Amino acid sequence: MKNNYLITTGGSGGHVVPATIFYEHLYNKANLIMTTDKRGLKYLNNNDYKFNIINTPKLSNILLLPFDFIIILFLIIKSFFLMKKEKIQKIISTGGYMSLPLIFAAKIMNLDIYLIEPNQIIGRANRFFLKSCTKIFCYTDKIKNFPKEHINKIVVIDPLVKKKFYDLTLKDKNNDKFNILIVGGSQGAKIFDEKLKTSLVKISKKLPIRVFQQSNENNIQKLADYYSKYGIENKIFSFEKNSISIFQNANLCITRAGASTLAELSILNIPFLAVPLPSSKDNHQFENANYYKNNGCCWILEQKFFNEKIEEFLENIINNKSDYIKKKENLKKLNYLNNWISVNQKILKNLNEY
Repeated sequence: MKNNYLITTGGSGGHVVPATIFYEHLYNKANLIMTTDKRGLKYLNNNDYKFNIINTPKLSNILLLPFDFIIILFLIIKSFFLMKKEKIQKIISTGGYMSLPLIFAAKIMNLDIYLIEPNQIIGRANRFFLKSCTKIFCYTDKIKNFPKEHINKIVVIDPLVKKKFYDLTLKDKNNDKFNILIVGGSQGAKIFDEKLKTSLVKISKKLPIRVFQQSNENNIQKLADYYSKYGIENKIFSFEKNSISIFQNANLCITRAGASTLAELSILNIPFLAVPLPSSKDNHQFENANYYKNNGCCWILEQKFFNEKIEEFLENIINNKSDYIKKKENLKKLNYLNNWISVNQKILKNLNEY
């Protein structure tokens, strides 16, 4: 008889994507439902997931706090009855304030609580619930700001990526041009849309390149026309419609440093230039990128130096094949034992221990 699990998520793709991967890992082993706030809906396909909306307020406006607490109390009650109805036995959270009502309700019901922390620094909601959780799935046991008294709760797993990514790691790329992938993540990156294109035009006059770039839906045609005007072959796409085949074509990626995107690039053996978002909470994007840099897998360029250094940086990367090849070799070493089955077995083993 299958167990009944609830996976709670929401907000940005950085929270929702790991939740969907856990869903994929557990799909055949448990009866699953998912909860998300309204922001997370754009990352979920109605046909792929059974989910309910728990739209937790952000608690960012002091004047609205009394009303927000009333809403959260209502959502705790709503979560309680949802889990009672579905006979939930265990709850899995990807962190974030949107998980608060579900975890509070789970505590009232004395359910097992499991956390997922994809970043290299512990998130605030996950840190808050560490005492109450059974286990927390992390990508390292050296996670920053992690309370030492709960270190025994860490389960180290390889970075979460969808199963289909493992099937593409050995495919060859089209090498007639150097393919540059540009990814801003689920939040997008204006700096890539506005500042990078002129540098790529200059580089294209010296080196044969092809551009694959994520952009805002409203900016796709404008950006495509710009590159075409200067004879640069391109494919412009939105975050919601991006394709694994686009990632597969890349020789190099310029990216923000969300944990999910870096994990995907890593498993596909694509060296990347990370430009961490300076405003990311607790500077977690820098920490994510620094993990790969310390393993010799990527380069980091601070946003404040982006405009003045990106052109020279790209030329050096494209021309310095020895450094580029070394990054690819280090990515292979990092992912040598990383496969879907081993991640799946570790997740199931730890969920079934209690």
